[in-house]
Amino acid sequence: MIPSAYPSKEEIARLTAGMLLDIKAVHFNADEPFTLASGLPSPTYIDCRKLISFPRIRSTLMDFLACTVMRNAGLEAFDNIAGGETAGIPFAALVAERMALPMTYVRKKPKGYGRNARIEGAMSEGQRVLLVEDLTTDGGSKLSFVDAIRDTGAECGHTAVIFFYDIFEGTRENLREHGVELHHLCTWWDVLAVARERQAFSAATLDEVEKFLNAPRAWQDARKG
Repeated sequence: MIPSAYPSKEEIARLTAGMLLDIKAVHFNADEPFTLASGLPSPTYIDCRKLISFPRIRSTLMDFLACTVMRNAGLEAFDNIAGGETAGIPFAALVAERMALPMTYVRKKPKGYGRNARIEGAMSEGQRVLLVEDLTTDGGSKLSFVDAIRDTGAECGHTAVIFFYDIFEGTRENLREHGVELHHLCTWWDVLAVARERQAFSAATLDEVEKFLNAPRAWQDARKG
């Protein structure tokens, strides 16, 4: 079913942040930082994949994502919804169902046998494709998926995520230079605000997280090795 009503962008951000805290998808630890895929330390970690196990919250956030995309890009802006391997696949399927559109997914690299394809499902030349993923940090991984979609002759000018870090400079600009507009539900700033309201973590932990969010590269550089 295509959602026809939705809260404001600010209310969606606040509600989404609260739901991510509710299911303990948000982890803050300044004393023993997490190691990101880049190998760099971080006092924050988010696991949006947990959402697939919470049907009521999952359904609400997928309504929010579909509505956000349709509000920002238009009701008839897309012909195909593509999920990025692997975390984006279930969310792409759920958004495609809501928007009554075909769903495909994009591999990180060719599978190495058979058709050696990166696109699974039916995607055709000229289709307007929305790339759906769980989150984005600096937007880098999105560009590879976008290029794979464009290699089919399809268009891809939009990507939608549940969570956007919104702390690394140039993310939106880099995506826009590649012809891609980013849509998201909430950021670390939204999560931090709700976590403070709820006193979900100690004040010292939240203060250290805020220091990281304000200057992530400096925070990481000081703790390398």
